[in-house]
Amino acid sequence: MIFGRKKRNAQEEAVETVETVEETSVDEEAPEAEAAVDAPELSEAEAQARAWDDEFDREEGPFDIEEVDLEADEDDVKRLDLGSIIVTPFEGMTIQLQVNRETNVVQSILVGDGESGLEVAAFAGPTKSSMVPEIREEIIKATAQQQGQIAVSQGPFGSELRRALPVKDPNGNAATHLSRTWMVSGPGWLLRGVLLGKATFEPDNEDAQVALFEFFSNIVVRRGTAPVAPGSLLPMKVPEAEG
Repeated sequence: MIFGRKKRNAQEEAVETVETVEETSVDEEAPEAEAAVDAPELSEAEAQARAWDDEFDREEGPFDIEEVDLEADEDDVKRLDLGSIIVTPFEGMTIQLQVNRETNVVQSILVGDGESGLEVAAFAGPTKSSMVPEIREEIIKATAQQQGQIAVSQGPFGSELRRALPVKDPNGNAATHLSRTWMVSGPGWLLRGVLLGKATFEPDNEDAQVALFEFFSNIVVRRGTAPVAPGSLLPMKVPEAEG
Protein backbone atom coordinates (compact mmCIF):
# COMPACT_ATOMS: atom_id res chain seq x y z
CA MET A 1 0.00 0.00 0.00
CA ILE A 2 1.44 3.35 -1.03
CA PHE A 3 -0.99 5.84 0.48
CA GLY A 4 -2.56 6.57 3.84
CA ARG A 5 -5.62 4.74 5.13
CA LYS A 6 -8.34 6.84 6.75
CA LYS A 7 -8.55 5.98 10.43
CA ARG A 8 -11.84 5.11 12.07
CA ASN A 9 -12.50 6.01 15.66
CA ALA A 10 -13.53 3.46 18.28
CA GLN A 11 -17.18 4.54 18.22
CA GLU A 12 -17.44 3.96 14.45
CA GLU A 13 -15.86 0.53 14.78
CA ALA A 14 -18.25 -0.38 17.59
CA VAL A 15 -21.24 0.68 15.51
CA GLU A 16 -20.03 -1.35 12.54
CA THR A 17 -19.54 -4.39 14.74
CA VAL A 18 -23.07 -4.16 16.09
CA GLU A 19 -24.49 -3.72 12.60
CA THR A 20 -22.65 -6.79 11.37
CA VAL A 21 -24.06 -8.91 14.19
CA GLU A 22 -27.57 -7.70 13.47
CA GLU A 23 -27.29 -8.43 9.78
CA THR A 24 -26.06 -11.99 10.31
CA SER A 25 -28.53 -12.92 13.07
CA VAL A 26 -31.62 -14.96 12.11
CA ASP A 27 -35.12 -14.40 13.45
CA GLU A 28 -36.85 -17.79 13.58
CA GLU A 29 -40.21 -16.18 12.81
CA ALA A 30 -38.96 -14.14 9.85
CA PRO A 31 -39.74 -15.24 6.26
CA GLU A 32 -36.03 -15.01 5.46
CA ALA A 33 -35.35 -17.89 7.84
CA GLU A 34 -37.67 -20.16 5.87
CA ALA A 35 -36.07 -19.07 2.61
CA ALA A 36 -32.65 -19.95 3.96
CA VAL A 37 -33.82 -23.44 4.95
CA ASP A 38 -35.41 -24.06 1.56
CA ALA A 39 -32.47 -22.71 -0.46
CA PRO A 40 -30.69 -25.32 -2.59
CA GLU A 41 -27.36 -26.55 -1.34
CA LEU A 42 -24.27 -25.19 -3.03
CA SER A 43 -22.14 -27.50 -5.10
CA GLU A 44 -18.82 -28.47 -3.56
CA ALA A 45 -16.94 -26.34 -6.09
CA GLU A 46 -19.08 -23.24 -5.45
CA ALA A 47 -18.85 -23.71 -1.69
CA GLN A 48 -15.06 -23.84 -1.97
CA ALA A 49 -15.01 -20.74 -4.20
CA ARG A 50 -17.10 -18.78 -1.69
CA ALA A 51 -14.83 -19.93 1.13
CA TRP A 52 -11.82 -18.53 -0.75
CA ASP A 53 -13.71 -15.28 -1.32
CA ASP A 54 -14.57 -15.05 2.37
CA GLU A 55 -10.93 -15.57 3.36
CA PHE A 56 -9.86 -12.53 1.34
CA ASP A 57 -10.25 -9.03 2.74
CA ARG A 58 -9.36 -5.69 1.21
CA GLU A 59 -7.01 -4.50 3.95
CA GLU A 60 -4.26 -4.24 1.32
CA GLY A 61 -6.56 -3.25 -1.55
CA PRO A 62 -8.21 -2.67 -3.90
CA PHE A 63 -9.67 0.31 -2.05
CA ASP A 64 -12.75 2.45 -1.92
CA ILE A 65 -12.22 6.20 -2.23
CA GLU A 66 -13.59 6.67 1.30
CA GLU A 67 -10.97 4.32 2.76
CA VAL A 68 -7.83 6.15 1.70
CA ASP A 69 -6.29 9.57 2.07
CA LEU A 70 -4.65 10.41 -1.23
CA GLU A 71 -3.55 13.79 0.12
CA ALA A 72 -1.46 12.24 2.89
CA ASP A 73 1.44 11.23 0.66
CA GLU A 74 4.86 12.58 1.41
CA ASP A 75 6.37 11.04 -1.71
CA ASP A 76 6.14 11.95 -5.38
CA VAL A 77 3.75 9.19 -6.43
CA LYS A 78 1.96 10.10 -9.64
CA ARG A 79 -1.52 8.71 -10.23
CA LEU A 80 -3.98 8.69 -13.10
CA ASP A 81 -7.51 9.77 -12.29
CA LEU A 82 -9.83 7.91 -14.64
CA GLY A 83 -13.04 8.94 -12.91
CA SER A 84 -14.46 5.70 -11.57
CA ILE A 85 -10.97 4.43 -10.72
CA ILE A 86 -7.66 5.99 -9.73
CA VAL A 87 -4.58 4.01 -10.68
CA THR A 88 -0.89 4.12 -9.84
CA PRO A 89 1.40 3.52 -12.85
CA PHE A 90 4.50 1.38 -12.43
CA GLU A 91 7.84 1.62 -14.21
CA GLY A 92 7.63 0.46 -17.81
CA MET A 93 3.83 0.22 -17.76
CA THR A 94 1.85 0.58 -20.98
CA ILE A 95 -1.82 1.58 -20.93
CA GLN A 96 -4.59 1.53 -23.51
CA LEU A 97 -8.09 2.92 -23.08
CA GLN A 98 -10.82 0.57 -24.32
CA VAL A 99 -13.45 2.88 -25.82
CA ASN A 100 -16.95 2.00 -26.98
CA ARG A 101 -17.07 3.40 -30.51
CA GLU A 102 -20.81 3.93 -30.43
CA THR A 103 -20.96 5.85 -27.16
CA ASN A 104 -17.35 7.10 -27.04
CA VAL A 105 -17.26 5.97 -23.38
CA VAL A 106 -14.12 4.48 -21.86
CA GLN A 107 -15.25 1.03 -20.68
CA SER A 108 -11.99 -0.42 -19.40
CA ILE A 109 -8.24 -0.06 -19.47
CA LEU A 110 -5.58 -2.53 -20.57
CA VAL A 111 -2.23 -2.19 -18.81
CA GLY A 112 0.87 -4.22 -19.60
CA ASP A 113 4.34 -4.91 -18.27
CA GLY A 114 5.87 -6.14 -21.53
CA GLU A 115 5.01 -9.82 -21.06
CA SER A 116 1.56 -9.82 -19.45
CA GLY A 117 -1.54 -7.67 -19.61
CA LEU A 118 -4.41 -6.83 -17.27
CA GLU A 119 -7.77 -5.53 -18.45
CA VAL A 120 -9.58 -3.63 -15.69
CA ALA A 121 -13.24 -2.64 -15.54
CA ALA A 122 -15.44 -1.38 -12.69
CA PHE A 123 -19.13 -2.08 -12.18
CA ALA A 124 -21.85 -0.95 -9.82
CA GLY A 125 -22.73 -3.51 -7.17
CA PRO A 126 -24.97 -4.02 -4.13
CA THR A 127 -24.05 -2.05 -1.03
CA LYS A 128 -24.08 -4.91 1.48
CA SER A 129 -23.55 -8.04 -0.59
CA SER A 130 -21.34 -9.41 -3.35
CA MET A 131 -22.12 -10.07 -7.00
CA VAL A 132 -19.09 -12.32 -7.42
CA PRO A 133 -21.00 -15.64 -7.15
CA GLU A 134 -23.58 -14.46 -9.69
CA ILE A 135 -20.99 -13.24 -12.18
CA ARG A 136 -18.89 -16.37 -11.68
CA GLU A 137 -21.91 -18.49 -12.61
CA GLU A 138 -22.52 -16.37 -15.72
CA ILE A 139 -18.90 -16.73 -16.85
CA ILE A 140 -18.97 -20.49 -16.29
CA LYS A 141 -22.15 -20.83 -18.37
CA ALA A 142 -20.79 -18.59 -21.14
CA THR A 143 -17.57 -20.63 -21.27
CA ALA A 144 -19.56 -23.86 -21.69
CA GLN A 145 -21.61 -22.28 -24.49
CA GLN A 146 -18.37 -21.36 -26.26
CA GLN A 147 -17.13 -24.95 -25.83
CA GLY A 148 -14.27 -23.75 -23.66
CA GLN A 149 -12.79 -25.04 -20.43
CA ILE A 150 -12.84 -23.30 -17.06
CA ALA A 151 -11.48 -23.97 -13.59
CA VAL A 152 -12.07 -22.15 -10.32
CA SER A 153 -8.86 -21.80 -8.32
CA GLN A 154 -7.62 -19.88 -5.32
CA GLY A 155 -6.03 -16.64 -6.41
CA PRO A 156 -4.55 -13.59 -4.70
CA PHE A 157 -7.99 -11.93 -4.39
CA GLY A 158 -10.08 -14.93 -3.38
CA SER A 159 -11.34 -17.25 -6.07
CA GLU A 160 -10.16 -16.74 -9.63
CA LEU A 161 -11.41 -18.14 -12.93
CA ARG A 162 -8.96 -19.74 -15.35
CA ARG A 163 -10.42 -20.03 -18.83
CA ALA A 164 -9.34 -21.61 -22.10
CA LEU A 165 -11.48 -20.65 -25.11
CA PRO A 166 -11.16 -22.00 -28.65
CA VAL A 167 -10.38 -19.22 -31.15
CA LYS A 168 -8.91 -18.74 -34.61
CA ASP A 169 -5.49 -17.16 -35.12
CA PRO A 170 -4.93 -14.46 -37.79
CA ASN A 171 -4.30 -17.23 -40.33
CA GLY A 172 -7.56 -19.00 -39.54
CA ASN A 173 -5.95 -21.85 -37.65
CA ALA A 174 -7.40 -23.26 -34.44
CA ALA A 175 -5.89 -21.73 -31.30
CA THR A 176 -6.64 -21.34 -27.61
CA HIS A 177 -7.16 -18.09 -25.72
CA LEU A 178 -6.13 -18.29 -22.06
CA SER A 179 -7.14 -15.85 -19.33
CA ARG A 180 -7.43 -15.50 -15.57
CA THR A 181 -10.18 -13.39 -13.99
CA TRP A 182 -9.94 -11.61 -10.63
CA MET A 183 -13.06 -10.10 -9.02
CA VAL A 184 -13.22 -7.99 -5.87
CA SER A 185 -16.35 -6.53 -4.27
CA GLY A 186 -16.39 -3.22 -2.42
CA PRO A 187 -19.10 -0.93 -1.01
CA GLY A 188 -21.42 -0.54 -3.99
CA TRP A 189 -18.96 -1.70 -6.63
CA LEU A 190 -17.20 -4.67 -8.20
CA LEU A 191 -13.74 -4.48 -9.74
CA ARG A 192 -12.80 -7.02 -12.40
CA GLY A 193 -9.34 -7.75 -13.73
CA VAL A 194 -8.63 -10.14 -16.61
CA LEU A 195 -5.04 -11.36 -16.87
CA LEU A 196 -3.50 -12.18 -20.23
CA GLY A 197 -0.09 -13.26 -21.47
CA LYS A 198 2.74 -14.84 -19.49
CA ALA A 199 0.99 -14.40 -16.13
CA THR A 200 -1.77 -16.61 -17.53
CA PHE A 201 0.49 -19.22 -19.15
CA GLU A 202 2.48 -19.52 -15.90
CA PRO A 203 -0.08 -18.94 -13.11
CA ASP A 204 2.31 -20.16 -10.40
CA ASN A 205 5.10 -17.82 -11.51
CA GLU A 206 4.86 -14.96 -8.99
CA ASP A 207 7.45 -12.88 -10.82
CA ALA A 208 5.30 -12.93 -13.95
CA GLN A 209 2.34 -11.34 -12.18
CA VAL A 210 3.82 -9.27 -9.35
CA ALA A 211 3.65 -5.91 -11.17
CA LEU A 212 0.04 -6.42 -12.26
CA PHE A 213 -0.92 -7.82 -8.86
CA GLU A 214 0.41 -4.70 -7.14
CA PHE A 215 -1.24 -2.47 -9.75
CA PHE A 216 -4.63 -4.12 -9.16
CA SER A 217 -4.15 -3.98 -5.38
CA ASN A 218 -3.48 -0.23 -5.48
CA ILE A 219 -6.57 0.68 -7.51
CA VAL A 220 -8.92 3.11 -5.77
CA VAL A 221 -12.57 2.89 -6.85
CA ARG A 222 -14.75 6.01 -6.90
CA ARG A 223 -18.31 4.67 -7.06
CA GLY A 224 -20.01 8.04 -6.95
CA THR A 225 -23.42 8.80 -5.45
CA ALA A 226 -25.64 8.60 -8.53
CA PRO A 227 -28.06 5.65 -8.51
CA VAL A 228 -26.78 2.90 -10.82
CA ALA A 229 -28.25 -0.56 -11.26
CA PRO A 230 -25.99 -3.38 -9.97
CA GLY A 231 -24.01 -4.85 -12.81
CA SER A 232 -23.90 -1.59 -14.78
CA LEU A 233 -20.55 -0.41 -16.02
CA LEU A 234 -18.94 2.48 -14.15
CA PRO A 235 -17.56 4.46 -17.11
CA MET A 236 -14.08 5.89 -16.97
CA LYS A 237 -12.76 9.11 -18.42
CA VAL A 238 -9.65 10.12 -20.28
CA PRO A 239 -7.11 11.43 -17.74
CA GLU A 240 -6.37 15.13 -17.96
CA ALA A 241 -2.91 16.07 -19.16
CA GLU A 242 -0.69 17.71 -16.57
CA GLY A 243 0.20 21.29 -17.24
